[in-house]
Amino acid sequence: MRAIWKGAVSFGLVNVPIRLYSATENHDVQFRQVHREDGGRIKYQRICSIDGEIVSYDDIAKGYETEDGDMVVLTDEDFKDLPSKSSKEIAVEKFVPADQIDPMLLDKCYYLEPDKASTKPYVLLRDALEKENRMAVVSVSIRTRMTMAVLRVRDGVIVMQTMLWPDEIRKPDFAHLDDDGKATKQELAMADLLIEQLAGDYVPDDYEDDYATALQSLVKAKVEGGEVQVAEESKDESGEVVDLLAALKRSVDKAKAARGESTSDDAPATKKAASKSTAAKSTTKKAAAKKTAKKAS
Repeated sequence: MRAIWKGAVSFGLVNVPIRLYSATENHDVQFRQVHREDGGRIKYQRICSIDGEIVSYDDIAKGYETEDGDMVVLTDEDFKDLPSKSSKEIAVEKFVPADQIDPMLLDKCYYLEPDKASTKPYVLLRDALEKENRMAVVSVSIRTRMTMAVLRVRDGVIVMQTMLWPDEIRKPDFAHLDDDGKATKQELAMADLLIEQLAGDYVPDDYEDDYATALQSLVKAKVEGGEVQVAEESKDESGEVVDLLAALKRSVDKAKAARGESTSDDAPATKKAASKSTAAKSTTKKAAAKKTAKKAS
């Protein structure tokens, strides 16, 4: 694993320098959109819906669409005025009982690794959290935006898990759930019996993503069977280069038109005429050479 962030956990007068690592990874097979006929990758261009022009990244801004359909364009200067922090501190706000944190609030997970010189205070915090069965509610700035998170212990390592804001949790509004009343004693007894028969401990190794496994086997079989399309390399290095060349061509044509000169669209006709003129001159020279040869003989 590679550290993605460096900082320190601070609680009271204790400061623990740490490194942050992503604790999870996605094992889904990644696909690309390709042309069915030859396996070539599909490319997309950034085209303005109003003028139909191709837009470069430098000309792209963030836009917020209002409920009325109007667009508010925000510039880099606008974002500079927003509250943001780039602190490298994970500040402990409060130590709370672990059962008070609703799992729905939890988001991305990260492992915290201590520096060699800060192992002792790291272990102290880890053991204290486990002994008291508490989580540390912290504030942290990742990529300039401040967010809330919790520190908890898993397999002897402190894990930081970012949290959603309370208003990001939707409230279920299913009125029909109250219409059927409550379960009867007989129904509850049967449900309890079923639960008892299926009761057990959660063992992660008992479960497997059979879809991902089967898909990987399918891809491997096609590779080994020679069912691979070797797509020809695109002549264009990137869509950005094509866009730049097109923009330059339009600029040159516009400048020539302003000076009354022929544009690149007229070039083929000009070249054709020049070619005809050259061919005529060549024919005249050949005829003259024949006449000179006859007189000499």
